[in-house]
Amino acid sequence: MNSRKTIVAPSILASDFARVGAETESVTAAGADWIHCDIMDGHFVDNISFGPAFVEAVSRHTSLPLDVHLMVTRPDHYFPRFTKVASSITSHVEAEHDVADTLQKVREAGCKAGLAVSPPTDISRIEPYFGLFDILLVMTVNPGFGGQPFLPETMEKVRFAAKAREERGLDFHIEVDGGINIQTARIAVEAGANLLVAGTSVFKASDRAAEIASLRIVP
Repeated sequence: MNSRKTIVAPSILASDFARVGAETESVTAAGADWIHCDIMDGHFVDNISFGPAFVEAVSRHTSLPLDVHLMVTRPDHYFPRFTKVASSITSHVEAEHDVADTLQKVREAGCKAGLAVSPPTDISRIEPYFGLFDILLVMTVNPGFGGQPFLPETMEKVRFAAKAREERGLDFHIEVDGGINIQTARIAVEAGANLLVAGTSVFKASDRAAEIASLRIVP
């Protein structure tokens, strides 16, 4: 049983960009723990989202930690542009960079270092990096677009990570991102996740505070 506190991080990608300040303030007031920011370069994933200026604008409307997820080909090149406002910066194991070096440099910059793994990637790819990351992000959809359905087969990765964390005496968050709602959050938390990225389910909810509270108490 996962006894860790559940952290809810609404994904600003699902917000109304024309009202991003008000949207950020809304989910902050609704009880969010973190704000998740998806950076897409149109190369690593087939979409373009926003960059450091947008994230800096979000930071002006909340005191919550900003969880920056770099879906970019060269995270080692881009992460320094986010360190002034981000609390955590996550890069992909599949990207073109020295993974260990990037994780170390993110930590040296004063941020939590995250490592992300996409659904098609074998979880064994993260083995060399245990102890180097503070967050393991298991993508529960294929990265690049919001609103996709949750892939239940990705829970094998979550269970592997939770077991490894316990057996190795490590302390890191297990984050899930993609198709997270009250039903799928329960599945993910039972598997060992404790950090839930929720986009559509929060920003489209008629009562955002109730949605966040429901996500936090599962199961």
